[in-house]
Amino acid sequence: MSFLDNFENYAKGPKFNEATKEILGHGIFNANGEQWKWQRKAASLIFNVKNFRDHFTELGFGVNIKALSHTEKVPFAASFDELQRHSFEKFIDPFVNVKRHLKKVFKPWETTPEQHLQIVDDFATSVIDGRRAQLARGEEHKDLLSRFMNARNEHGEPLNDRELRDTIMNFIIAGRDTTAQALSWTFYCLAQHPRVEEIMVKEIKDNITNDLEHDSSALYEKIKDMTYTHAVFHEVLRLYPSVPGNQKYALNDDIWPDGTPIRKGDYISWSPYASARCEKIWGPDAKLFKPERWLDSDSGALRRENAGKWPAFHAGPRTCLGQNLATLEAIVALAMLLRRYKFSLIPGQNITYNVSLTLPMKEGLKVLIEKRL
Repeated sequence: MSFLDNFENYAKGPKFNEATKEILGHGIFNANGEQWKWQRKAASLIFNVKNFRDHFTELGFGVNIKALSHTEKVPFAASFDELQRHSFEKFIDPFVNVKRHLKKVFKPWETTPEQHLQIVDDFATSVIDGRRAQLARGEEHKDLLSRFMNARNEHGEPLNDRELRDTIMNFIIAGRDTTAQALSWTFYCLAQHPRVEEIMVKEIKDNITNDLEHDSSALYEKIKDMTYTHAVFHEVLRLYPSVPGNQKYALNDDIWPDGTPIRKGDYISWSPYASARCEKIWGPDAKLFKPERWLDSDSGALRRENAGKWPAFHAGPRTCLGQNLATLEAIVALAMLLRRYKFSLIPGQNITYNVSLTLPMKEGLKVLIEKRL
């Protein structure tokens, strides 16, 4: 058997649940069994082709956190990032909770994880209360939050505020962090490879117009055919996967197809970040940024790789429901920005990743912006 053939045998496991319970609660990333199934089913109803084509600019929670209008980091976003980092530290540092308590004594001025959690919870509460007020006024919404407000949990009951809070947190980490970080890594790669940028910008200018940007359905259809831009984004996700490491926990004994024995209680970990640089998997040019590897050498069509080789969106029953939406919104953002502006790296930066559940840039990305003629 394997992950795909024996899916029910491999859960998130107690270590993952313990490390992420503060930020993710019992949401879809942390859930197993029936608790996971009802959330998957509810979310799948909104991630369909019609919604992508006609309403992809309206999906989400209907809340603008005004990140672009703040000179400093938005409090919710800052606390959310800190809780992610703290969750990841629980995986690698057995003394993290001891340090957490000592810091309260020796650095009482620093914001604690409990305080960050309160900021995040207050944000979620305001979103839920605001939506309940909107519904009471007779407003109609078709986004994720409304979908889950009308859903029922594994017990057949409407979701309480805690379950809705967990839903919000899980889909924010899925939609905010992963796509935003992928865009940062894309601009970094393009700045280092002007030949690739030139081809991509030409494709964007040949297909996207000002009028098209305001027509969701037409924009969706055009973007589907922009093969080189898709190839660039796929290559970025290969080298800089938004979830750089993953794990499963065996509930019972198993034997894998290659004969590897798996015992009850074993943890199985893998790293898409590391496998992307493995020459046995991707060939001698594995470490190179090469979008052309995603294009068929004869037809020029976009090539597909199996999820075992390219697990950027996971695989099997837990394949990311939002992978098409994430790709779409990333390419829309790239198209709108690149057809107007050129981004150049400011020299002397330390571009590396930070430890987290996802793959943020440790010190951000500083660029010079020039308007294209």
